[in-house]
Amino acid sequence: MEPLRIGVLAVQGNFREHVAMLRRLGAEAVEVRLPEQLDGLDGLVIPGGESTTFMRLMQLYGLDDAIRRFDRPVFGTCAGMIVLDRNHLGLVDVAVRRNAFGRQVASFESDLEVAGEQEPVRAVFIRAPWVEEVGPDVEVLAEVDGRPVLAREGRFLVAAFHPELTEDTRIHERFLSMVKEEAGVVRA
Repeated sequence: MEPLRIGVLAVQGNFREHVAMLRRLGAEAVEVRLPEQLDGLDGLVIPGGESTTFMRLMQLYGLDDAIRRFDRPVFGTCAGMIVLDRNHLGLVDVAVRRNAFGRQVASFESDLEVAGEQEPVRAVFIRAPWVEEVGPDVEVLAEVDGRPVLAREGRFLVAAFHPELTEDTRIHERFLSMVKEEAGVVRA
């Protein structure tokens, strides 16, 4: 069986760490900078970075509309979660508050209780957002102080933290499982 081809939006932010994590898990990671590079991918990761810069660059290169048309699973982390929310690309039915936990000096690490995981997941929060509102079809998978920080809606997974900055691969594994599920449905 061929490895999953997972794109990582590489216009800004910490895409290299996602690429390394995906390759470590056996996926073929592809850096995406242009709309045509989405063709043939099994999934897409939108990494952390600066959400306003992401939106400007995506619009400049036509990636915003291309991502809206992309019909495979998408995983957004930190700024990637913001970019996918109701007020930006409108792909996930959540309202996200930027820098909700505070400025850079308020960045922190935490052990998260994640639905479906036996052991806590170490999470790195850097100028992190949180989810302020969730739509009826959104499943909250983890919270910090009652605020959703990991959620799934259909083929979308969003995290307020940076799973690519730890050695724990479980959140990326969860995304790859979603991709495999979707591929099975698409290919059937």
